[in-house]
Amino acid sequence: MRAYTLTSYGPDGLVAADVPEPTSGPGQVKIRVEQIAIDPLDWKIRNGYVADVLPLELPAVLGLSMAGTVLETGAGVDDLAPGDRVTGFADTGAYAEVTVSRRERVTPVPAGLDPVRAAAVATAAEAAQRVLGLVDGLGPGTGSTVVVNGAAGAVGSAVTQLLVARGHRVVGTAGPDNHDYLRRLGAEPVAYGATMLEEIRRAAPDGVDAGVDAAGRDFVARVADLLAPERIVTTVDFAAASRGAVVAGGDPRQLTASTVGTVLDAVASGSFQVEVDATYPFDRLAEALARSEAGHLRGKLVVSGPAS
Repeated sequence: MRAYTLTSYGPDGLVAADVPEPTSGPGQVKIRVEQIAIDPLDWKIRNGYVADVLPLELPAVLGLSMAGTVLETGAGVDDLAPGDRVTGFADTGAYAEVTVSRRERVTPVPAGLDPVRAAAVATAAEAAQRVLGLVDGLGPGTGSTVVVNGAAGAVGSAVTQLLVARGHRVVGTAGPDNHDYLRRLGAEPVAYGATMLEEIRRAAPDGVDAGVDAAGRDFVARVADLLAPERIVTTVDFAAASRGAVVAGGDPRQLTASTVGTVLDAVASGSFQVEVDATYPFDRLAEALARSEAGHLRGKLVVSGPAS
């Protein structure tokens, strides 16, 4: 089958190749990959930035998030069948024609939801609900003000919508081009730049109760005069733990799709927005990774599977 394999760390180490098709075993599902969502973790793995914590035996097929069609199921998988559409997380790599995942790592796609949006929402939905659990632990009640850094990105926009749905007031940081988008999500936008702190204070004159950092850029340190690090949950700035921030880290190899289904249903019903920044064919996957690494996205980048 056709796949992208990482032969050495660095942008030039990811190459298209023909590799053996993976086989499924008990409790697993074999899936024909139709759409691949690009996660920032993908290029961090490719570049070797996380090799110490996520070591790979090279060559390795990369890619975490995908949507596709079940080809076969292993023993013990009784609630999925060939032909079912699923989304979730790949065990053997999503940058391929076929992948294998444990059953708990995928979830059915609701009827009528296209595979591009199904792929795009999986990681964001899982991360956003994990983040919200941590925010709840900080104790902000309904009506509290929460600042979300990187609110127009895939995870940031999911967090923003879930917070708004729970009755929180959200102040979201984003580039000016995304301010109208944040207003549609129910957030009050502020700019990333030098005036960010001043703008947050204007938007929240009574103060901020909690924060979510989905973009980094030293956000935790920059807002320290406004919000104690202990009141911020970050999905990206792992070093901020030394300042007291709550890190919403999760081993991508152990993520499950158990919380993704409810968000998929909301997407299908139109009550939850999924923004796709751009789509790419499989042979331009390297361009998608470069675009993700450049940042400032609205939503997700999605790449078609090689057989699509």
